Amino acid sequence: MNLVIVESPTKAKTIAKFLDKNYQVASSYGHVRDLPKNQMGIEIENNFKPHYVISPKAKKIIKDLKGKLKSTDKIILATDEDREGEAIAWHLVQALGLNKIKNQKSKIKNKVERIVFHEITKEAIANALKEPRGLNLGLVDSQQARRLLDRLVGYELSPFLWRKVTKKLSAGRVQSVAVRLIVEREKEIQIFKKEEYWTIDAIFDPLEGKTQEASGQPFFAHLDKINGQKIDKLEIKNETQSQAILKNLEETTYRVLNIRKKEVIRKSPSPFITSTLQQEANRRFGFSAKQTMRLAQQLYEGIELGEEGSVGLITYMRTDSLNLAEKFLDEVATYLKNNFEPNYFRGKKYYKTKAKLAQEAHEAIRPTSVFRQPEKIKNYLDKNQAKLYQLIWQKTVASQMTDAFFDQTALEIEAQKTPYTFLANGQIVKFMGFLKIYQTATSETILPQVKEGDTLLLLEIKNNQHFTQPPARYSEAGLIKKLESYGIGRPSTYAPIISTIQERGYVLKETGRLKPTEMAFLVNDLLTKHFSQIVDYQFTAKMEDDLDKIAQGETSWQPVIADFYWPFKKNLVQKEKTLSKEKVLGEVTEEKCPKCGASLVTRMSRFGKFLACSSFPRCKYTQNLTKDNEKNENEITPQQDEKTEMICEKCGQPMVVKKSRFGKFLACSGYPDCKNTKHLDNNFKITNEKGEEIKCPKCQVGTVVRRRSKRGRFFYGCSNYPNCDYVSWQKPPEEK
Repeated sequence: MNLVIVESPTKAKTIAKFLDKNYQVASSYGHVRDLPKNQMGIEIENNFKPHYVISPKAKKIIKDLKGKLKSTDKIILATDEDREGEAIAWHLVQALGLNKIKNQKSKIKNKVERIVFHEITKEAIANALKEPRGLNLGLVDSQQARRLLDRLVGYELSPFLWRKVTKKLSAGRVQSVAVRLIVEREKEIQIFKKEEYWTIDAIFDPLEGKTQEASGQPFFAHLDKINGQKIDKLEIKNETQSQAILKNLEETTYRVLNIRKKEVIRKSPSPFITSTLQQEANRRFGFSAKQTMRLAQQLYEGIELGEEGSVGLITYMRTDSLNLAEKFLDEVATYLKNNFEPNYFRGKKYYKTKAKLAQEAHEAIRPTSVFRQPEKIKNYLDKNQAKLYQLIWQKTVASQMTDAFFDQTALEIEAQKTPYTFLANGQIVKFMGFLKIYQTATSETILPQVKEGDTLLLLEIKNNQHFTQPPARYSEAGLIKKLESYGIGRPSTYAPIISTIQERGYVLKETGRLKPTEMAFLVNDLLTKHFSQIVDYQFTAKMEDDLDKIAQGETSWQPVIADFYWPFKKNLVQKEKTLSKEKVLGEVTEEKCPKCGASLVTRMSRFGKFLACSSFPRCKYTQNLTKDNEKNENEITPQQDEKTEMICEKCGQPMVVKKSRFGKFLACSGYPDCKNTKHLDNNFKITNEKGEEIKCPKCQVGTVVRRRSKRGRFFYGCSNYPNCDYVSWQKPPEEK
């Protein structure tokens, strides 16, 4: 009997149906060993030797697997072919006592083999079993180095933050860089000063012959040049300037000065890699990176398709490679030839991978079969699975189709006897190409047929006021793209990074954008000033390159850790001595404690800065601060509860405002006898443009209110809850 071990029970179920009775498939349910939870687990002075322990949840799994070994001739490790999967396989070997990988040709009982595949299909599994290999210790060491680095930073730097700032803070090697990006963007927004500017827009119509009647083909144009020079965005600064221009333009006539036509090509898109899939799923569907990866994992491991059973629908979803298998390219070619006209397919297309070391998975994310079309299997998928599968299928097929062609026209319009020139742009899709399957933002603007010198009729002209806008906060997609541009993070790390910084209270998500908390500002400023290496973009990117070199077998993992750790440790010891909590949070203020007369000092809690009595713990007086660090008389102290006029519907006692790490909330004053709580945002009513409350689209009794989830994210629900369970991440339409 041969024992196949994978990391997921769903994956095990899918693989089992492809194998005969000589194989038994079992799951390790992820990692079985890790560093201990409540101690460092690394012998730093002994060349960073790690001490791994079997996790409590895995003890029974290891016991069951050891029991299966007694009747097993061959052990086949079939975990994913990336660093994480290779590490899981290596830890299984250690935990099961199979420390020596024996010769693959030997007939010794308990021979160990390692197989890899990029899709869970019968053919892929059969081919993998024909070509077993040993463990790739380069990948194992790379994963191990990342794990040890993160443990060293977390266990050394987090306690420092507890002592110098406040308890329960955390710092991570890559998460701190992500927080820095978000904080720096927020600072740009805060210092941004909007500027007023104006534009001049007009609607023209070609004259038919010499009549003064419109032809019925109006088109839009904007003021583009003054005295032949292109207008700078901020050139028309105020209404007075724009009105002066309008006065000159209303008394003149217009003619076509110049016509420029050219063919524009939009190239077919490359297939998805991990980062681009996360970005596009976020942009189109609002999926978080974590949600996208969870759905992709389900599609990869297998979905029940009726009589066909469990089928892996996509290839491995943690990849930075743009390669597509030749067999799959042949499938796509056949599909396109049978379903489209010949000019939609002109031959196979190959894409060059941009990543320096795209070797962890050797294919892009694609369907396992192009003939498993989205509409044929959508009934077996839930709504979000269907969306993601259709997106992957469409883009992969589109990558092999011909480019799209547009006819682009630019009309320059002269305002005669004035220095002003208008511009009208038109675009017509000449050939759809890949857009036939994979729609992107495309619009047609058709301009009328005119000739140079033709007179145009001015139908309308107006000036429009605008203000410059600050840079937008990062969406998850935007943050992933930025991290990727710096070379920070890898396919398997983007989703955990974004989840971690939200779970640890550094970032809130508001209307799909990442907003830093006050704690994020404080910790980022501290790390930037005193531990610049930790949050340095180039240093973090170089560390990723070093991990890649370890994976390639070009360097050992211990020197990489040593080069980072010892300078980091030396700086940490120095800062521990020289940096006081007062220097981090602020010096003693001139304010006096109203209770005992001692000086007030600034302190930090998980909820932000506050003033506290310097004679603590003898005097426990505190005073909240506003964002500008000024006393706010309307605020309450951390020991007080803000009273409200609301009554608890469970016990009839007054409700009070309390504070959690996610903000203020309503709670019953009768606590702990009554534990009723409510979101403070429950009364934030949503109105339409007329100021009228929007009726609940489900029950039509309650109204739509905005609430905040436990993770700090806003969502919309019915005021009639729990009688009506309507809920949505998106603002509902104003009419049903």
